Amino acid sequence: MSGPAEGVAADWVDVVIRIRDHRDEAAFVALFRHFAPRVKGFLMRSGADAALAEECAQEVMATVWHKAAQFDPTRASVATWIFTIARNRKIDVLRRQRRPEPEDLPWGPESEPDQADAIGLQQESEHLGEAIASLPPKQRDLIKKAYFGELSHTEIAQQTGLPLGTIKSRIRLALERLRHAMNTS
Repeated sequence: MSGPAEGVAADWVDVVIRIRDHRDEAAFVALFRHFAPRVKGFLMRSGADAALAEECAQEVMATVWHKAAQFDPTRASVATWIFTIARNRKIDVLRRQRRPEPEDLPWGPESEPDQADAIGLQQESEHLGEAIASLPPKQRDLIKKAYFGELSHTEIAQQTGLPLGTIKSRIRLALERLRHAMNTS
């Protein structure tokens, strides 16, 4: 079976519908041949090595097969849906890599930090407080909601009535200012 012509989104919707409704393996092969290399390239461009990108791409395509019923063509194109799955898979892998394994966790009471570390931490905390206080009020408010109030960007948008993109932009700008302020101390 030849797949849809490059860039013809409506044809990919038909392919996913055939996978969803009929578990059409030929349709899945066409989808896989088209998207798997692109997903692997996307993952490699975002920092994954070739082996990890290959493994994630395989998992993403398996997810597409198993969750084809969840695809909604009114919400996203097939490409957007697949690359969203890939992005989420990459985030899951990164989280798993950063999380220590149980055998790596210290057991027993933690030793008390030495005096110099405690003073350094206190000074850094004070400097961070000053940097946050120096932010423009709109950015400071969003940083407090996101990091101290532990609200998601969506929850902040619902609470403030601001567009999600505005919230993300203001938080990103505030974090850049804070990073700069902390690095210049």
